[in-house]
Amino acid sequence: MLRMGLTGGIGAGKSTVAKELVDLGAVLVDADAIAREVVAPGSDGLAELVDAFGEDILQPDGSLDRPALAARAFASDEARAVLNAITHPRVGRRTAELVAAAPADGIVVQDIPLLVEGGMAAGFHLVAVVHADEDQRLRRLVEQRGMPEADARARIAAQATVEQRREVADVWLDNTGDRDAVVEQVRRLWTERLVPFERNLREGRVVDPQPVPVPAREDWHRQAQRLVARLALAAGGAAVRIDHVGSTAVPGLDAVDVLDLQITVADLDAADALAPALAAAGFPRIEDVVSDEPKPSYGAGGETDPGVWAMRLHGSADPGRPARVAVRVDGWPAQQFALLLRDWLTADAEARQEYADLKATAAAEALEATAAAEALEATAAAEAAAQHQAGAEAAAAYAALKAPWFDRAYHRAWEWAEKTGWSA
Repeated sequence: MLRMGLTGGIGAGKSTVAKELVDLGAVLVDADAIAREVVAPGSDGLAELVDAFGEDILQPDGSLDRPALAARAFASDEARAVLNAITHPRVGRRTAELVAAAPADGIVVQDIPLLVEGGMAAGFHLVAVVHADEDQRLRRLVEQRGMPEADARARIAAQATVEQRREVADVWLDNTGDRDAVVEQVRRLWTERLVPFERNLREGRVVDPQPVPVPAREDWHRQAQRLVARLALAAGGAAVRIDHVGSTAVPGLDAVDVLDLQITVADLDAADALAPALAAAGFPRIEDVVSDEPKPSYGAGGETDPGVWAMRLHGSADPGRPARVAVRVDGWPAQQFALLLRDWLTADAEARQEYADLKATAAAEALEATAAAEALEATAAAEAAAQHQAGAEAAAAYAALKAPWFDRAYHRAWEWAEKTGWSA
């Protein structure tokens, strides 16, 4: 199943987005609703809160008086720790139960107001943030909820900032305008990204975009860091390090809009063992790629043994964020060269421009050479197969056209490394 985290500041309009997603077919898991459920009248959670904080936290009908609990639980760090110890495990267990009960081909949306503040973003395939300007949020809180303006401002100030939310947002839903505008955004998100992402995830299919360079984007680094966080959670201790490499990691370099990431591991057994976890995180294995192209040896320590160029390759199942994830062994030549190439091109403007020109030429030639694959027609399934074939063939042709330059660049980059004292 696909799991998306949904969050946003108070008054941003998450409930509108969540309702539309449910209407479209999503399974909603609401953190606020769960938090109320685990301390409902008659629950062991409420009983434990009363034991810890006293009968005064109950209303006359026996339900929880939340302001009274807050006054006691937030009076000290120790009291807050007691509250968390009682409620958090129960919320976690109930959340896990609801997620596990969703269908295998479901799209689960977890509505979590404090997702950013709790550092939970990496645990989801995607994170969607609902945003509205602060003035709009204030009006909604004061006029629609009857909240005093001072209280509304304090609540907004206590939550994550806009920039903090942007750091984790794979999807940014602007709800500053009218309801119809955000509903249309949600519908496009559902049909163009969530549904195909879930299908790709279930079928182990990766996205194969056409190799067309686009102008350098400032947000590539931020997007890569979100994927790095997901990969780190999936890989756990097996990852020696995880890096953003390739053209999108070089500031100012036009590139195909595919993020290249590298997981460094101790050996190939570790690389193979990661495959299920990476696939579950949204990065299925590309089975037919098991090695980098060996480069000409460099210097006395040059290594031409094809065995040390072995690697494992994964791709992104997310149609909205294509990526390639190479899993390489620590210290092997391709693992070192990926880091070196990034740093050399960042430092050497002439080499960077030379590479940019080559990429533009190679892309044009590759697309022309594979145009025939796009002529496949018939059913929708055949159409999808045609697109996949065209993308794969274009990518292979693109890589082949760049290969001679990389052979020369391998030497040039290592010469630069020796002159500058570079190290990974």
